[in-house]
Amino acid sequence: MSRNEYPRPQFQRENWLNLNGEWHFAFDDKNVGLKEKWYQEEEAYPHRIKVPFVYQSELSGINQRESHDIVWYYRTFTVQAMDSQRVVLHFGAVDYEADVFVNGCHVTNHQGGHTSFEVDITDYLVDGQQAISVRVFDPHADESIPRGKQFWETESAGIWYTNSTGIWQPVWLEVVSETYLKEINLTPNFDEGTVTVETILNQFQPQCELDYRISFKEQLIAAGRLSADSAKMKFNVDLFQEHIFRSNFHHDGWSWTPENPRLFDIKLSLINDGETIDYLKSYFGMRKIHTENGMVYLNNKPYYQKLILDQGYWPSGLLTAPSDEDFKKDILLAKEMAFNGCRKHQKTEDPRFLYWADQLGFLVWVECAAPAIYNEDSVERLMREWTEIIARDFSHPSIVTWVPINESWGVPKISFDRTQQHFSQAMYHFLHALDKTRLVISNDGWAMTETDICAIHNYAHGQKEETEKYDYFKETLRTRENLIKRLSTPWPIFANGFSYQEQPILLTEFGGIGFDVSGQPGWGYTSVDNEVEFLKDYQRVLSAVYASVGLWGYCYTQLTDVEQEINGLLTYDRQPKVDLAAIKAINDQFHVSQVE
Repeated sequence: MSRNEYPRPQFQRENWLNLNGEWHFAFDDKNVGLKEKWYQEEEAYPHRIKVPFVYQSELSGINQRESHDIVWYYRTFTVQAMDSQRVVLHFGAVDYEADVFVNGCHVTNHQGGHTSFEVDITDYLVDGQQAISVRVFDPHADESIPRGKQFWETESAGIWYTNSTGIWQPVWLEVVSETYLKEINLTPNFDEGTVTVETILNQFQPQCELDYRISFKEQLIAAGRLSADSAKMKFNVDLFQEHIFRSNFHHDGWSWTPENPRLFDIKLSLINDGETIDYLKSYFGMRKIHTENGMVYLNNKPYYQKLILDQGYWPSGLLTAPSDEDFKKDILLAKEMAFNGCRKHQKTEDPRFLYWADQLGFLVWVECAAPAIYNEDSVERLMREWTEIIARDFSHPSIVTWVPINESWGVPKISFDRTQQHFSQAMYHFLHALDKTRLVISNDGWAMTETDICAIHNYAHGQKEETEKYDYFKETLRTRENLIKRLSTPWPIFANGFSYQEQPILLTEFGGIGFDVSGQPGWGYTSVDNEVEFLKDYQRVLSAVYASVGLWGYCYTQLTDVEQEINGLLTYDRQPKVDLAAIKAINDQFHVSQVE
């Protein structure tokens, strides 16, 4: 199985070379690869691996679960480039630290297991065949590295899953001109009916011009050409000037929502001396998210979010989806059950998932994998990864919320420790400083500091026969006051020195009903034995949520089973456990008018 789709769909060029597929591979448990110059020798690699699947996965062809802190990759390729062109090598994600060599020369180092990076390798190319080698360092004993749900032992257990080391998102090459478009950010200004276009060139070249053409449903609605006076260009485009939209400015016919995910296409051409030297295609959605009066608003209308917790693991690929269709399938299955979005849990997902969320209409809350401890290294690593996350994913209309911290992971003393509280506040303001268009949650679950949403976790619904426990669960959800003051965990909703400031309250983890249909031992927060009992229990739990006059949305745990967790609505291989129409009927029972 291969991943042949273009990896970066919001920044798409025609001239590219897919480097997924078979690579040479080696473990370096004695850390001798650098000394022995494995980056020069194909013979140093005894194994073969299928990129972009980690060696721990079945689809890699190795399927070995033992931890190895250092691994190496090697492959050859040929590329056609003229003297006036540059060759850029891209990595979707490598967990955790990557040193890249081209034809025996070190070309770049990157730290961060969930973010993309690139390097211009033109000056390292030789005549004929080229060689790439990648040394990956993933020290499993270092608890300051953001790992999310990856377990530090060989066999997964509890809430922890099989760990991942190495290349786990696509690798590809692009042949570009000497001057080319390096970055693009698209910011919808919903109330003004404009879009802000920001582009960055790899270098400034006088006499360059940027031509843009924006269309909606294949109809051209805006076009223009600007002269570049620096490597960075920023301009606003009025989408509806002298156009049919202008007389119907706030009509739902052009906005992006989960129900109607309308998108605008944009084509950018970089022109020098009358010749097009770079050309790319992208898209954006006119979407606005904000909070007001204790509610979340989408495009200036109250919007109740019905989210599903999505771990983003697959049986054969682990963190890597076996195919592009698997991303699409997960979203379609969730929408079939009447969920309008997901919280990607402890994982920054592949851009292809975000592409399908944009295209199909699916809200996404983005998390970053958390470290296990708090120290100076973990702080620096998280800040760097979040900078790269926002730089890569900024323009996706489906993303409405950033979630930098979950359940105090990586900040275990945040309830009372002012230093860790400062970090949470710093992340909150840092993300807002980089992105004014989305919401930020300070610490999803409890012990929040400054936050745009009060995000509460509560799994205390009990088994169906535990009526007293269920009654208390229902009462804790009933009003805003109860949600804030009646705790379901030992930790307060807000950290010491912080208090509820009338933010919208969402129940962002709950449920987790265990139902085993595969015969594999596992666990859930509660359990049932058959489909009838499952639907009854799901109805019971959701009834408590829908009876609340204080909640403004929820995120149910979870979309699929994952390894030993059997609390998904789907099995690990994405088979429905119950009739999805029955889940949809329960989810559809809520109406916005029920909330005070």
